[in-house]
Amino acid sequence: MKQIFTVEGMSCGHCEKAVTQALLNLDAQAKVVIDRSQNKVEVESEQPREALAQAIVEEGYRVQS
Repeated sequence: MKQIFTVEGMSCGHCEKAVTQALLNLDAQAKVVIDRSQNKVEVESEQPREALAQAIVEEGYRVQS
C-alpha cells in the first residue's frame, strides 16, 4: 500500500538517509522515495500508516499528513 507523508525538517541528504533507514528498519521490504524540495515522503509498505509516521517522528522529524 502506498502512503504519502508531508515531513518537516529534512534539510539535507543525511536527513533523507535517516528517514529512509528508519522506515526500512520497520519494514525491510518497503520502497521509499523522498522529494526533499516538496517535503514529501512516499512509502510503499504493508505496515500501518501510524507505524510508518511514528518511525519518522522517532527519527526527529515532524509528520503533517
